[in-house]
Amino acid sequence: MKTVHLQYFAILREQRGLGAETLSTSATTAAQLYDELRARHAFTLLAERLRVAINNEFAPWSTPLTDGAQIVFIPPVAGG
Repeated sequence: MKTVHLQYFAILREQRGLGAETLSTSATTAAQLYDELRARHAFTLLAERLRVAINNEFAPWSTPLTDGAQIVFIPPVAGG
């Protein structure tokens, strides 16, 4: 198990009801973590619609997670 620090924006923040949280996970990649979170919090966006940043840098979904990682899931931005 590792501890990760998450930030949520836009629709993910609305669906989670929080802007940030810290949790323990056995996920080994960002993709596995998002799958776990989708199941836990009923997120409606598929991973393909998001970008992920790990420790302040955009990263591939296959990036291994480390204990204490800062993770941000970034949904598509709409606006005019």
